[in-house]
Amino acid sequence: MLFPAISQAACADPPSPGVDWRRCNFDNYPLAGVDLSGANLNDASFNWADLTGAKLDESRGRVRFARAKMEGATFRGAQLRDADFSQANLTGADFTGANLIKVRFQTAILRGANLTNARVRDSDFFRADLSGATWTDGKKICAEGSIGFCR
Repeated sequence: MLFPAISQAACADPPSPGVDWRRCNFDNYPLAGVDLSGANLNDASFNWADLTGAKLDESRGRVRFARAKMEGATFRGAQLRDADFSQANLTGADFTGANLIKVRFQTAILRGANLTNARVRDSDFFRADLSGATWTDGKKICAEGSIGFCR
């Protein structure tokens, strides 16, 4: 009996909407401003990468973004359950409607980020800077000095 060919991620493919970069390693890559909307990023790694202004709307996967530069990046409607944003700079990032269940934001900078309608159940914001962030209800703006939780 023949088995169907298993689709493999194309890590050498250029960044583009819908790209399949699962299990790819882009640690330390300069990817500022790329459009990865709808990309499959399951088990991919972008630790220390520069994703400033990148568009990751509707992307999906358990991704590692530890220490990444992601100022102004967008994750609208992204499915990022179990992702790791530890120590990432997410100043002004937009997570509107994103699934962020069990995501790690330890010591991340989320100043001015938008979390409207994001699902953050069981997420870890230990020592994360949420100053000026719009909380999940879309109304509450976290006070200056909101470290670890929105106040």
